[in-house]
Amino acid sequence: MEWLSITFNWYLYLLLLGAIFFPLTAKLFNSFFDFGYPFAKTVAIVFISYLVFFLGVTKLISFTQLNLFLIITLIIIINLFVFSKKKVRIKIPFLLILIFEEILFLASLIFLTYIRGQEPSIRGLEKFMDFGFINSILRSKYFPPLDMWLSSDQQSPNGYPINYYYFGHLTGAFLIKLTSVKPAVGYNLILATIFAQAITLSFSLAANIIYLFLKQTNKFVNYFQVIVYGFLGSFIVNLGGNLHTIYTFTKGYPNENPIPFWKIFSTYNPSQYWYPNATRFIPFTIHEFPVYSYVVADLHGHVFDIPLVLLTLSLLFNFFLYLKKITPLWQEIKPEKKLIKNLRQLIATDDHRFLIMTTIFLGFMTAIHYMTNAFDGPIYLLLTLIFFLIIHKNSLNFLIHSALLIFCFMIFSLPFSLNFSPFVSGIGVNCSPGFLVNLQKFGPFLFEKGNCQVSPLWMLFTLWGFFWVNFFFFLIIKKSQPKFDNLLIEKLDVFILTLFSFSTLLLIIPEFFYIKDIYPAHFRANTMFKLGYQAFIMMGFASTYTFFRMNFIKPLLKFIFRSIFLFLFFFIAIYPFFAFPSYYGRLNRLVELDGSLWLNNIYPADKEIIDYLNNHVDGQPVILEAQGDSYTDFERISAYTGLPTVAGWWVHEWLWRGSSDVVGNKIPDIVNLYESKDIQLTKNLIKQYQIKYIIISTMEKEKYKNLDENKFDQITTPIFVSSDKKGVIYQVN
Repeated sequence: MEWLSITFNWYLYLLLLGAIFFPLTAKLFNSFFDFGYPFAKTVAIVFISYLVFFLGVTKLISFTQLNLFLIITLIIIINLFVFSKKKVRIKIPFLLILIFEEILFLASLIFLTYIRGQEPSIRGLEKFMDFGFINSILRSKYFPPLDMWLSSDQQSPNGYPINYYYFGHLTGAFLIKLTSVKPAVGYNLILATIFAQAITLSFSLAANIIYLFLKQTNKFVNYFQVIVYGFLGSFIVNLGGNLHTIYTFTKGYPNENPIPFWKIFSTYNPSQYWYPNATRFIPFTIHEFPVYSYVVADLHGHVFDIPLVLLTLSLLFNFFLYLKKITPLWQEIKPEKKLIKNLRQLIATDDHRFLIMTTIFLGFMTAIHYMTNAFDGPIYLLLTLIFFLIIHKNSLNFLIHSALLIFCFMIFSLPFSLNFSPFVSGIGVNCSPGFLVNLQKFGPFLFEKGNCQVSPLWMLFTLWGFFWVNFFFFLIIKKSQPKFDNLLIEKLDVFILTLFSFSTLLLIIPEFFYIKDIYPAHFRANTMFKLGYQAFIMMGFASTYTFFRMNFIKPLLKFIFRSIFLFLFFFIAIYPFFAFPSYYGRLNRLVELDGSLWLNNIYPADKEIIDYLNNHVDGQPVILEAQGDSYTDFERISAYTGLPTVAGWWVHEWLWRGSSDVVGNKIPDIVNLYESKDIQLTKNLIKQYQIKYIIISTMEKEKYKNLDENKFDQITTPIFVSSDKKGVIYQVN
């Protein structure tokens, strides 16, 4: 049961972080019935990670565990100074809610930790990339961290910084550094933590949406009803799939060649169902959702961003619903007074201070989204601007707060942007007509010949039908139901309508436009993936509210709508019961959290090499290991140590750097380093790439058939030999 003690120790740190930041969180969510308690841990992780990142980029404070403790101690002192004078009376109902939500967090954390413990391997898909980022950050004294798959050379003697949105990985590295957990264990605990945050945050938001409605229409709030709908919203957002599971009632179809389900209907036939097909249904596209991410366990930016997105949506909800009518700024400003005095008076009023602080915080969060998962920055910047427009209309207030939002986004993302080159080369127009193809380009828009993919409507409905049916139901409910004589409920309906409409827009965009990257056949895959992922989350909450609002319509209509909802809900609800067993098998094995143990069975020498480097090598000297293609076991040493190698996964570096030559030009040099008998050439290449350690193990011997190991005895010193004599680390003299 060692895994439980490790998990509980990890949890205690999270509990402490949440306790430290709860006063600030309660201030942000003072209108929530739980005062936003579940958000405290997320707020803590975001704030401290950003502070550590900023101090690291400016070289003011190094990234060490001691400095993390000093920063947290300073925050505690500030909290005591700011909030100690405020008397807080904790009522029994709130205390019970707090305990309930904390138990929910702990149960969710243990649940996914146990699941990952059945197959904890950090291997397959893109786990090497994510783990490599985390390990590189852990080795960094200052930021930006070094790319572990591109070593220093003549063009960049100090190495190449990671050119990817890695802030989420930095939050994971922060938790590993703080808790002193082994990184290969921390990787799996990070995933479980994201899941636990997402479960409790989405529960809180969904429950508060229902609570607001009940509070405005009833003298007494039915908390049981609030909890039930909170769980429903949390389930749909985090564990729900799409209508693709209807194929469990068919004869099945060949992967990547979908057949309309009505043509192959059969009895219940689960053996023919393959859960990843729900995320690759429309040919040449990707349309994932949170539960798939939890199953396959890649710690990508969109996974790290799930709790951060839920935080932003909750802030927007709180801001939009509870903001009082603000007097236009032009009426507040007195021409006869000086500008500074005017501004001071504006900030002194509660309403304007709340509005300004919320705008700044939302600007900060959009910057965090951009640094964590680049697409999400513009998505939530646009959504926030839409809510600003709804609140302020076409007024000076709208212009001022929009400018403040964009300014804050740019300022807070600046430390990241200074060392990041976007790898987007333009906005492609899907199915461009001939005259535009001849034009080729106009401004940022690209008109590429042959790039034409149209999603069949039946496929789109299979993916998004559950949400769109609920959108249709919501419109009917709004049209047929008499208006509530309550401003807050009307604003709540506008909030939900905006989520539905904005999400639908995100789903439609890839049918007309795509962000240009390096993939020829899958040219709109990333665009559909990133936009659809956020649409899924937003419409999950909107659908939960729609189901709740069915309680207030005519009995016959209520019966019809609820029957259709439950019928469709059945298909999205069964998805995790296929996905988790398919990936993890029967959950009856001993739990093991160390994601590096698979190496003992397949590459035992490499496991010993990795352990030696992690235990004996500080900083980030360059290593030489076999170079290979993306999604393979190549670059396992650099991924598991964070030490930069000469060149890593080719396609990934091509995407990040915008040219295949970045790795392609170095491949002949790597071959010569291993195979050339010219010692002087080898020395020159070692010097060129500043190589400190040379790895020769199973994969090097298999890839480089003419490997000349004898020459290394003349120019290097063997400092480690694996117990099976198959792996050696040479240190350059």
